[in-house]
Amino acid sequence: MRLTKQSSYAIRALMYCALNDPNLSQVSAISKSFGISEAFLFKLIKPLVKNNILATVRGRNGGIKLGRPASEITVYESIRLTEDSFALAPCFEDAKADCPLAEHCRFHDVLNSALAAFFKELDSYTIADLVANREILRERLAISA
Repeated sequence: MRLTKQSSYAIRALMYCALNDPNLSQVSAISKSFGISEAFLFKLIKPLVKNNILATVRGRNGGIKLGRPASEITVYESIRLTEDSFALAPCFEDAKADCPLAEHCRFHDVLNSALAAFFKELDSYTIADLVANREILRERLAISA
């Protein structure tokens, strides 16, 4: 399984906002820090704003910030909103997949179990956990104190 760039960049944007808290973060600054286009960043921010993980402030001095404390935003919650699919095999996506084992397949059960364990692990970490080494990360991203 491989997460999309969208999820990776969403987590990075959340980390940036957590590191810059309580200040507003500029999309242009996040974009520059991670070398991604502003258009792509705006696309991945949408579901995070819709689900109160990020908040936007409009206007001349506007920007984005975390919608709630970093300690309350799990990695799983963020990735769940930015991934289109967690299908590990074709039969996850299509219940009518051409497989004679479909109704009795243990492989499907094993993959379901592995996916559940993956989600449980992601749910045990918050954005605050990811930025625990705050000073080093702020320095690397050139975020002033």
